[in-house]
Amino acid sequence: MTEYIIVVALIAVAAIGVYTLFGQTLRNQTAGLALEVSGQTASTAIGNAQANATTASTNANARKGLDNYDANNR
Repeated sequence: MTEYIIVVALIAVAAIGVYTLFGQTLRNQTAGLALEVSGQTASTAIGNAQANATTASTNANARKGLDNYDANNR
């Protein structure tokens, strides 16, 4: 039973990390979809999503250790 709790905790921590990296991108993509469905232009939301995806990619490629783990985490 303890092993399952540990696995669930690891999955939760991984999900939080992924959402931290890609959360802004997902929110902007969802906003773009909502704007397009309502008949409005979504170019600003799409541009924001692309910029956030680039930032997430740059942060994902950076080396992280215990000394700089919280750097560039928003």
